[in-house]
Amino acid sequence: MTAASEARRGERTEPAGERAGQAERRADEAGELLLDELTDILADLRRAERARSADVEGVHPRHRRSARNMVHYLALRGRDLRPVQEELARRGLSSLGRCEPCVEATLRAVVDVLRGQLRPGSPAEAVDGDRVPTYDEGWDRIEANAGELLGPPPPRHGVRIMVTLPSEAATDAALVHRLVARGMNVARINTAHDGPREWRAMAAHVRAAAQELDRTCLVSVDLAGPKVRTGPLDPGPQVVRLRPVRDLRGVAVTPATAELVAVPDGERDAVDAPVADSRDGVVRVPVLGAGDWLARLRVGDELTLRDARSSRRRLRVVAVGSGPAEHPTVTVEARKTTYLETGLELRHDDERCSVGSLPRRAPHHLVRQGDVLRLTRDLSPRAARPGGTGADDPAGPASMGCTFPAVFDAVRPQDPVSLDDGKIAGVVEAVDPEGIDVRVLRASGRGAKLRADKGVNLPETRLPHEGLTDDDRDALAVAVEIADLVAISFVRSAVDVEQALEAISAAGRGDDLGVVLKIETTEGFANLPDLLLAALRAPLAGVMIARGDLAVEGGYQRLAELQEEILWLAAAAHVPTIWATEVLDTLAKTGTPARAEITDAAMGQRAECVMLNKGPHIDEAITALDDILGRMAGHQQKKTPLLRPLRSWLGFGSATHHRRA
Repeated sequence: MTAASEARRGERTEPAGERAGQAERRADEAGELLLDELTDILADLRRAERARSADVEGVHPRHRRSARNMVHYLALRGRDLRPVQEELARRGLSSLGRCEPCVEATLRAVVDVLRGQLRPGSPAEAVDGDRVPTYDEGWDRIEANAGELLGPPPPRHGVRIMVTLPSEAATDAALVHRLVARGMNVARINTAHDGPREWRAMAAHVRAAAQELDRTCLVSVDLAGPKVRTGPLDPGPQVVRLRPVRDLRGVAVTPATAELVAVPDGERDAVDAPVADSRDGVVRVPVLGAGDWLARLRVGDELTLRDARSSRRRLRVVAVGSGPAEHPTVTVEARKTTYLETGLELRHDDERCSVGSLPRRAPHHLVRQGDVLRLTRDLSPRAARPGGTGADDPAGPASMGCTFPAVFDAVRPQDPVSLDDGKIAGVVEAVDPEGIDVRVLRASGRGAKLRADKGVNLPETRLPHEGLTDDDRDALAVAVEIADLVAISFVRSAVDVEQALEAISAAGRGDDLGVVLKIETTEGFANLPDLLLAALRAPLAGVMIARGDLAVEGGYQRLAELQEEILWLAAAAHVPTIWATEVLDTLAKTGTPARAEITDAAMGQRAECVMLNKGPHIDEAITALDDILGRMAGHQQKKTPLLRPLRSWLGFGSATHHRRA
């Protein structure tokens, strides 16, 4: 190498070395700044702990470290951590993304590693495990609390499945047995429906099924809370519709079918009313005084009638003899839409009979955008307006009662209103002593059907209430007898939780009754830290993310954010969570899932329990959810992706793959 080339080489290498040195010095300076900030954060934790020391000391002794950890987490999240996270990730350190159950321990571990990088030989600072949870202890505490509150986890995925029991569960023990066999871990009884006798029967069926199947299935009782609901409407007609399936030209391609069941006049209640009313469903219809001639009917015979609209109709017999001898049956088909109602006369030659008692169709108001809906203090049943109302309707706006009288004193003009889980949205247009007028701003294109007992949300109206309602206290008296856990609805403040705990204690139940806080209002969400501290005074506590009302109150755009923050804070308090509302709802109701709800169900894997609502296809929904959670268990643990071997593209890039290709 010549002297000139050596000189040129030196010119190239010296600046590179200087640049490397400068980069190293900058990295060290950034590291020292990062270390200072992390040290400041640790000091923040101690300051927050001192400020809330009375609250921490007030919780049940077993939850002291959990309460302290939650206070630490709130102090941590009071800062914008994004620059800190970026610098930590750049150095290959934890970005604090999974620190919820063990905040101080995670921070100290990061500080020790960073200090070791910057100042080799610096001693590590031990975590006081008696005061704050270590990493393992934090995660173990969540699992232990979940096991005590919700029962042991399923072996495949560790997430319990809660199922809302339908009213039929009170009389159909086989239904409950089937749900437990399918994988129900917690049976939910909603006291907004049915009564004490039905609740006790449901719980007894759950216990019996669990014992017979040698499984654990707990009973959860939901207190209805002070929910604002629409009042009653006049009962609908006792009518059932038989409607054939038609092609695009209106030609009937599949007739509607019904099963006629003969009931002697003395056994009018022996046969249940129709169990289905759909395009392709078979409806079961009782007929009175027709036992003899109904048994003589043959395939091809025709019954004639004038239906509920006075339209001439014919029912053709297509099958006979499918019922017991004392209640002969025939299956008939209708090729034109036919409305059968109670008392309707059916004829065959000179013989006649009448249709027995049918269930009343649920009445409704048809509400369209631009309509005015009046909500009143008076809870008397109102006439349904199924045809809708207009601005010039001489009968005035559609009207129905509202079950929560405090609404009428608290609401103000321009307050937003949502009805029926947000299906109808409007704004208060006028308030008077007898009621409020709501201008409908959003409903479906052809109008939304508003029925009785539907939720009314007023997200910007502060509604006064006194914790448990009288109905809640009555339901609680039953819950302490039959339940493993009780869910408190619409909790808004720590006072609500304290009153609930006092009522449970006064009812004579010991520390083995779990308490679940249902977070379903923006006020409850805003007060969640105080709610959790109050709930941790009980040995067994949990949180339900009631996403239906929470979405209506907080806005659908915020729902994802709200549910994430609830999951984080509950994890910081080591409180198990229940992921609820509309999980696989379409599947449970129709038998076919919507695409998006599969992803939503998979997200439930981040909670300790996922709740399904009732529906005719709830069996399939339980099986599907169990399968989805089982598949996700290998990919995700809480917020952490699990990098198991991928088999989807096995062999890609390998010699074997190329030979096959």
